[in-house]
Amino acid sequence: MARSINITEQCPIDTALNMLSGKWKMAILWQLTKGTVRFNELQRRLLNVTQKTLTQQLRDLERDGLIARQIYPEVPPKVEYRLSELGMTIIPVLNCLCQWGKEYQANHRRLPET
Repeated sequence: MARSINITEQCPIDTALNMLSGKWKMAILWQLTKGTVRFNELQRRLLNVTQKTLTQQLRDLERDGLIARQIYPEVPPKVEYRLSELGMTIIPVLNCLCQWGKEYQANHRRLPET
């Protein structure tokens, strides 16, 4: 069994990567920088994500305090997601990553094959 590490004992990069790891988390956060989004709209924007995966990634982001979920008592239920106050603090990081990606694309015609 893995030993639990106090978050203040972790390397700060490890803390950030642990919160943001997951194929879709950064893409979800990026979409939420544009405003509040309903589940189905978010799934449409992300194209290839499954409902199960999106649900799990959203739960993780909500658990970590990066997003907030609002449930409306309607039939059918309406659920919206938005960046939380903590989640808003990651916008500059996402903007830097976006800019880096644009510069990389401009200077490298093809991505390396994996």
